[in-house]
Amino acid sequence: MLSRDDYLDGWARLHGDYDPRGNALVRSWLTMTYVVARPLARARFSPDLITFFAVLTSAAAVAVAAVGDRWLLLAGLLVVGSGLLDNVDGAVAVLTGRATRWGSVVDSVADRVSDVAYLMALWWAGAPGALCVAGGVLMFLQEFTRARATAAGMADVGVVTVSERPTRVIVTAAFLACAGIFTGTVWAGLGAAAWVGLGAVGLAQLLVVVRRRLSA
Repeated sequence: MLSRDDYLDGWARLHGDYDPRGNALVRSWLTMTYVVARPLARARFSPDLITFFAVLTSAAAVAVAAVGDRWLLLAGLLVVGSGLLDNVDGAVAVLTGRATRWGSVVDSVADRVSDVAYLMALWWAGAPGALCVAGGVLMFLQEFTRARATAAGMADVGVVTVSERPTRVIVTAAFLACAGIFTGTVWAGLGAAAWVGLGAVGLAQLLVVVRRRLSA
């Protein structure tokens, strides 16, 4: 079984040799992922099966959020669970030597489906639809920009922005939990607004780095 450092090295190779140790948030998130993934890797769980359960869990968060009231607390926990599983599948693939380019594509598509589910959960909790759509558009623009920049020759992820997937998971879960604890739609609205604000800043961060990298 790979050590944590070996796993981080493997993750870096799959992400254009970007070293996650340089960012505290990414390092902490991947360390937690590694801890959860180790027993699953020993049991030889299929990474694709874990990806399926991640999407299923995010869909469950939407269904629970639609009930409202205190159930929003559970919706927040399901968002955290799905976000963790979305990373555990890749970790299991690395730890078991089953990481493939096809698996990377499937994982990326599953992540986008879950991102949409998170916004739907906020919408069911009372967030304005326009804010949810705007947050989704900015999320897709960031991910599309990174994908196109990589295809155009950028060797790594470019920059870890303020609006990466772990941030989106944490923001969604936190505001759903607040909506469940304190009741009222204002918290869901603030969560969607956070998606928009962070998404705009994150996209700007990425565009600056992409322009610099591809113009060199």
